[in-house]
Amino acid sequence: MISFPEGTPENLLSQVKPDVLVKGGDYGIDQVVGADIVKAYGGTVKVLGLVENSSTTAIVEKIRKN
Repeated sequence: MISFPEGTPENLLSQVKPDVLVKGGDYGIDQVVGADIVKAYGGTVKVLGLVENSSTTAIVEKIRKN
């Protein structure tokens, strides 16, 4: 997970060029912002299923508190 200051990750993806871009299962691949950038250089875009009772927001908040 990487934080970025812009509203969308396009600039970051263009610079970092990850092999895989992963998004939570509440999105379709066609809705993943930056998917076109990653695919253009041969990267892979994956949408993972949601895990019940698990929240990335809650995990980040827990880390910030500690």
